[in-house]
Amino acid sequence: MKIYNRSEKRYIETEQYGQGKLQFLYGNVFGRCLLKPVISPAASRLYGRLQKRPRSARKIPRFIEEYHIRTEDFEDTDYPSFHAFFIRKLRPGARTIDSDPCSLIAPADAKLLVYDITDDLTVYIKGRSYTLRELTGEKTDISAFGGGLCLVYRLCMDDYHRYCFIDSGRLTQSYAIRGKLHTVSSISKDHPIYQENSRIVNVLDTDNLGTVIMIEVGALLVGKIVNRQVTSFEKGEEKGYFEPGGSTIVLLLPPSAVRMDEDIAAESRKGIETAVRYGEKVGTIFARKRDVK
Repeated sequence: MKIYNRSEKRYIETEQYGQGKLQFLYGNVFGRCLLKPVISPAASRLYGRLQKRPRSARKIPRFIEEYHIRTEDFEDTDYPSFHAFFIRKLRPGARTIDSDPCSLIAPADAKLLVYDITDDLTVYIKGRSYTLRELTGEKTDISAFGGGLCLVYRLCMDDYHRYCFIDSGRLTQSYAIRGKLHTVSSISKDHPIYQENSRIVNVLDTDNLGTVIMIEVGALLVGKIVNRQVTSFEKGEEKGYFEPGGSTIVLLLPPSAVRMDEDIAAESRKGIETAVRYGEKVGTIFARKRDVK
């Protein structure tokens, strides 16, 4: 998979974590027979418990080496389990939150793809297409977002799995949609992804963007999406984290409110994701408090 590294202005090739296991589950008859129990919530919970055992900490050194994780970015501590390492916290100063009120920031370390929202938009994610109503579970009116932007942030196993609010504001609605846990992967292109995945849909009344919809999506082996219980928030404030596994964040932004940075926009037009970091500027906010309800 080719990804644009904007800091180095070059393309990099990446390989998905657990590629061989996913090929087995989705790629042959015997694997597909095992697929249903493997993607069940019970299996995900079991995986989560195993990652909390002390013996799971033995995986950490190899994981750091294989994925070239910058340990200097994180708290200097001994992790008692792989789970504790996975939800690790950044050390102070490891990420810079762009505080300019006109800057749109990335909510997480992730790979970003941007779509224009049209009446007939279907969002292509790993070989499958989904309407925005499917993403939100048809519980929220999204008609006023026509002409806006849909930002898809894909987090990989090696990414920092905590995420933040992109602006200051208030949480006006939040609801969970339960579902089977399919992997967010091109390997699973013949299976529903977002219609099956567990997700949390949040409606945010923000100070500089108006109404924004933020959706956290769990993928295979994500035992839980953990959000802080807040009603108001500040830009760059931590919102929550994903427990072990790959995950995705989707943002729906109102029309005429944001211009994406040109390198991200150009790569998205080619269908190529751009690697971004937590708190990094990814676009410019044009106008404040759009009347999107």
